[in-house]
Amino acid sequence: MDNYQIARRARIGVLIPSTNTGVEYDLQKFALEGVTWHPSRFWIELRNWADENAKTGEGMDSVFERFLELMRAELPGAIDRALSAEITHLMLGMSAETFWGGLAGNEAFEADIQERIGTLGLSTGAAATRQALAAFDAKTISVITPYPPVGDANVRLFFSEIGFEVKHVAGLSRPSATAIAATSIQQVMAAVRQVDGDDVDAIVQCGTNLSTVDIFPTLELWLEKPLIPINIATIWHSLRACGVDDRLAGKGRLLEEF
Repeated sequence: MDNYQIARRARIGVLIPSTNTGVEYDLQKFALEGVTWHPSRFWIELRNWADENAKTGEGMDSVFERFLELMRAELPGAIDRALSAEITHLMLGMSAETFWGGLAGNEAFEADIQERIGTLGLSTGAAATRQALAAFDAKTISVITPYPPVGDANVRLFFSEIGFEVKHVAGLSRPSATAIAATSIQQVMAAVRQVDGDDVDAIVQCGTNLSTVDIFPTLELWLEKPLIPINIATIWHSLRACGVDDRLAGKGRLLEEF
């Protein structure tokens, strides 16, 4: 690729909310020779949605949408900081925005970022999960999210509009951006049980601050179907886009098979 000593295969920039502790945890599982990860954090001002709702009375859905609006304004600076490292690919370590507004909203959001980064490759949660599900030839899916109901509705809309039958969406409705990372394994397991069924081909987990890399590979064997964490999907998408085709054991079927 070039003469970079330790990053000769890929230098992947990763946009991460300032409140997020899940993405970097997952990235640390992927210490691949010749590949480096370069997080660029963007400021999250509206961190506690439940407190803001209690203070303003505007409703959790409205607060969450305002949270996304504030977040959008912070992205350009974080993108520029990532680009300054001469990255070879950009990965988004945030997911709700990539589903917002269904397919049209996703396309507009990605187009805005692509315009800023030029010809550089881009991996988003929505695009990555779409390609992952296509790789498994899944038709009917269920989804787990940490979002309030408005987030669940946008996730359902996106997947429905791109051709999947969405059987169930389990929203954990976490009270804050940081509380997502405090979701217990028991809560995740309960959500998996809630959305699973014989008529479900695959289960997708949204919310990048909710790390499931430690449990989903085992659950895949137990349930005998793909379980796709959004962080793993975007990591997989980024690596393959950079020509890094390593098959990795123990991180789930997506990275083992495709």
